[in-house]
Amino acid sequence: MTRDASDGATPLDAGETEGLLADHLTTRDQLNEWEQQNILEATVWAESRHGPDPLTVDGLRDLHRRMFNETWDWAGTFRTTDKNIGVPAESVWVSIRDLLDDVRFWLENGTYGRREAAARFHHRLVLIHPFVNGNGRWARLAADLLLRRHHEPAFDWGENLTDDSGARTAYIAALRFADTGDYGPLLAFLRIA
Repeated sequence: MTRDASDGATPLDAGETEGLLADHLTTRDQLNEWEQQNILEATVWAESRHGPDPLTVDGLRDLHRRMFNETWDWAGTFRTTDKNIGVPAESVWVSIRDLLDDVRFWLENGTYGRREAAARFHHRLVLIHPFVNGNGRWARLAADLLLRRHHEPAFDWGENLTDDSGARTAYIAALRFADTGDYGPLLAFLRIA
């Protein structure tokens, strides 16, 4: 795989490149297009009656696996190394389990409305960052599945959040505010507040 970032090439570290199943991909655009096709197929499956339960560890791992199984050999496998974002690798499983317990409690007790609970669920999934890659896209689909399971419409995430855009900048800023406990910007971004 070429690594010249000036031509839109896909800059991946050696460990991530080793996990790439589609070795014919040479540019970031090709990788994004390949992943997007995989994600579209996974979305159809996830929205079917055979789709995963977004409130189980296995369901969340299955969702990630289906979203990226044509691209990465580690799809659906929690990361085993620390990154510059997310909880320590050894805390991923327990952090996910604790989040699922929290979300079930929120929904059963009306702590938050369903849409706010899904927004907080999304944020915490991103904050935990359980996979090597694809966490944002996976967490958005997981939040949408949670909403659909409760007969709510999916979120309008705005423009393509994987590209450098104003929507992506606002989304990242909203997540950073949520990291500090201020969910106002995220709820505003998702048009809940």
